[in-house]
Amino acid sequence: MKQASLKLKNYASNVNIIDNGDLQRRVLNIMLWILGILIFFYVFFLGNMVFNIVERKALEERTLTLSNEVGNLELEYLSISQKVDLNLAYSLGFKDTKAKYATRKTSLGSINIAKNEI
Repeated sequence: MKQASLKLKNYASNVNIIDNGDLQRRVLNIMLWILGILIFFYVFFLGNMVFNIVERKALEERTLTLSNEVGNLELEYLSISQKVDLNLAYSLGFKDTKAKYATRKTSLGSINIAKNEI
């Protein structure tokens, strides 16, 4: 194990990295770009959430208004339906009819099917 660690130290001391002062600047630029992109997506998603919350509240208010309107219309329907009777129907021109039924003259109980035996 000591031999492997000595070899690693030996190789590490002999390695020369040619940087020219550019590598650190590139890494910094990449990190800043990634940070900027993350901030953009954070603001974008946060804005969408706020917009959706405001829209949901507006829809809840609209739903409450519509349910109140439906309740008023149901109440009006029930009050009008109490007034409907035969006298009102006769005054509007409706007449009594006699029911007529259609009947068949043949019976449906017996159907003959040809037997095809081979």
